[in-house]
This record gives sequence, C-alpha cells and structure tokens, in this order.
Amino acid sequence: QIRQEEASGRFVVSKGLDENKDQSYALWGVSQQSLSRTLFPLGELRKSEIYDEARRRGFTALVNKPESYEICFIPDNDYRGFLRRRVPGLDERVAGGRFVLADGTEVGRHEGYPFYTIGQRKGLGIALGFPAYVTAIRPDTNEVVLGNYDELASSFTTLHKLNMGKLASLEGRGLVPAVVKVRYHHPGTPALLEQDGPDGIRIHFTEPVHAITPGQAAVFYDGADVLGGGWITRHVIGDGPAAVAAGPAAQVAAQ
Repeated sequence: QIRQEEASGRFVVSKGLDENKDQSYALWGVSQQSLSRTLFPLGELRKSEIYDEARRRGFTALVNKPESYEICFIPDNDYRGFLRRRVPGLDERVAGGRFVLADGTEVGRHEGYPFYTIGQRKGLGIALGFPAYVTAIRPDTNEVVLGNYDELASSFTTLHKLNMGKLASLEGRGLVPAVVKVRYHHPGTPALLEQDGPDGIRIHFTEPVHAITPGQAAVFYDGADVLGGGWITRHVIGDGPAAVAAGPAAQVAAQ
C-alpha cells in the first residue's frame, strides 16, 4: 500500500493486507519521486479475493498458472550454474578455497566463495562432527568460515546506501525504535536505530538475529509503515558496540 503523509508530504509504503504476499520489504529502494507516480491497487486485497475476481471475469488460465518460487529469473533454481554462465572462467578463479574455523584452522576445501552464503548448512560437503553453518565469507582470501548455529547470532549491524521512506532522515533523532527485517522471510526484530554519518545507520537489536548477510537489504518499520532501508555492510558475530543511550525499542513488537 502507498499513501502520502499530510504533515511531511512524503510518500509512505506500508505492508499489504495479505501478509503472506506482502512485498514492502522488496520495495524499500523505490525513490520518493517514483512513489509519487505509483499506484498499488492490490494492496488492500487478499490473494484469494483477487483470484475470485479473476475467475468471475473468466481469467481461469491465469488463476491456474503455477506460482514461481525461489529465484524467479532462474527457472531451474541452479544459482551456481547461473553464476558460471554470467562469469566465464569463474571456476578457475575461485576453485580450491579453504573452509576454516573462526580461529583460522583449515578443515577442508571448497568450490569457491561465490557459491556459498552466510547461514548455509546444506551442500557444504564436509563433516565436522557437529551441524556446521557458514558464518562468514572472506572474498579477499577465498575463505569460507564454518561454525555452529550460535556463531551466526549478532545483535548489531550497519547499513549504507540508504533510501528513506516515512522519515527523511534519522539525523538529530537520537535512538529511533523500529522493527527490522534482514531478509524477505524474516519476521522482524525490535531494534534501536542511529544515524551513522550522512548515508549510514547503525542497528542495535534487542535480541540476537541469525545470519545477517552483507550485501542483503535491511528494512526498518514503524508498525506497518516502511521507515527506510539500506544495504547491510557488516556481519558482526556476537554483540556490537553499545547503543549511545537506552531506548524503548523493546516495546516495539513485530507487526
């Protein structure tokens, strides 16, 4: 859904009525200029209602069409093959990297760092005597760091290349309570936000979040409204620096 705030004049994206099909997380980067010319006519309808109307109007083929899942532009869901096709010679450049533990101990070899993601457990092809997850990726050395699930937890991250929604900026606001989603299916975690330079934000979560991944988007909400978003720049294992002051973020519940 989209509306224009009377007081500020800013255009605000809100979660759709059908939470299972809500796309607000994916829309965080749409500029104010583009939003001023945008309509979301389905935001106040549930998918079942849309299908009922399509059937009534005779669009049965559309209703019966299978939905797309995973990466919609990779039909076979083989993202490794997609990377190989898009980057000729990739295997020769990255093959033979090291699997390491957090202390640097080598525990095996892998196919190349681009083929792994933080939080991954399946498809590692290595047995360590405990359920192993990718906890960090080091492109400069072609190393993939493995650890247990607890080592994926973090209470702090930073963002850059922001696009602000309901608020034009956090500058001068101190610690701002919000609920933050760090990936599409993440339910959201209460946090305190603070401005970090002209184009950055520091996020202090009230409870640990697993598998925060640099290069993915973090989107922060005030209830159903998108306050803004940005690209994750840091993956900090454990606790990050303390927030400047206490705040009411713990009272903010995921909507």
